[in-house]
Amino acid sequence: MLVALDHVQLAAPPSSEDRLRSFYVDALGLVEIPKPPVLARRGGVWFATADGCVQLHLGIEDPFRPAKKAHPGLRVQGIDALAQRLAAHGAPVVWDDTLPGHRRFYSTDTVGNRLEFLEPLT
Repeated sequence: MLVALDHVQLAAPPSSEDRLRSFYVDALGLVEIPKPPVLARRGGVWFATADGCVQLHLGIEDPFRPAKKAHPGLRVQGIDALAQRLAAHGAPVVWDDTLPGHRRFYSTDTVGNRLEFLEPLT
């Protein structure tokens, strides 16, 4: 029986860790979390919210192809502020009003993976 979603893994190209940090830490506001040493040798980088409840793992894939359709849907609070923050860091913000009961937009990370950000309407 499923009880929770532990993490989402996205692919990234070799040697992209610093670019990923600039997006996920600087733009998105996540913190980098250490990978276990046996996994760290493979490259990539892991991120989480400050409370650790949401984790995104970026693993190296060669050859790399960014996820253009598949994506994590990340629930947020303060969606307008987040959209402004991402835009200020040069990330695209594409609003989509087709999901009833939510405000949402799409963006891409620095390697081209699609991300959805959504906030339920109260």
